[in-house]
Amino acid sequence: MGSLKDEAQAYEPLVTENIASLDKVSVDLDLKSAEGKDKDGNTFTYKYVEVAGKQYRVPGTVLAGIRSVLKKMPHIKEVTVDRSGEGLNTRYNVMPYIPAQVERVDNI
Repeated sequence: MGSLKDEAQAYEPLVTENIASLDKVSVDLDLKSAEGKDKDGNTFTYKYVEVAGKQYRVPGTVLAGIRSVLKKMPHIKEVTVDRSGEGLNTRYNVMPYIPAQVERVDNI
């Protein structure tokens, strides 16, 4: 452990981002639970996945959306999540992630 100054300069607080921040999400990621505190100091539980050492919160509506996608496409490996609105008006749209096909052009 270094000096207080070194530790303070290197310190990065744990921030949980939203799953919609990711371009794509594997449906095989481990889902974990954690507790947090809201602005009033009340404790709440949330679910998250960890990608590249960062936590991404997974709202219940996203889990329901993934379930719906898996019903129609049970072999899908990745999804993408779009987010719109803010606060209580936040909406999530979960879609299968299908990589873009690049068309080969021989005559350039």
